Amino acid sequence: MTKYTKDAEAIAALSPEEFRVTQQSGTERPGTGPLLENKAVGIYVDIVSGEPLFASSDKYESGCGWPSFTKPIETAHVLESNDDSMGHMRVEVRSAHGDSHLGHVFTDGPPDQGGLRYCINSASLRFVDRADMEVQGYGDYLNQVEEIA
Repeated sequence: MTKYTKDAEAIAALSPEEFRVTQQSGTERPGTGPLLENKAVGIYVDIVSGEPLFASSDKYESGCGWPSFTKPIETAHVLESNDDSMGHMRVEVRSAHGDSHLGHVFTDGPPDQGGLRYCINSASLRFVDRADMEVQGYGDYLNQVEEIA
């Protein structure tokens, strides 16, 4: 079983924007994240710990300006907590092992898929293409990223 941790080397390698988002609970500007328009098949992992967070099969276009997902690939890897830092209550999501700020979860997602919208900063994610998943240790998740015919 793979062990995911908050890795000091990974933190040192973060860009200033990635550091601000993941370590200082920042938010990237809407529409600017490189993974917003990504349509490739694979998984999204925490940029710090590498823990698997979301599958491409659960990504959808919400129109909010950030990558949106209907659910985590592993619920144990995504922690939720109340966040009133903007003067109103929201639910923050962080990676369980990397403690990276990922974004927020809202209840305005697709009703037929559970009704949740995980609104996630691209700066907190690393995309692993389906072709690379096995070699990078994510083979157990291949069945969750099959292309839908």
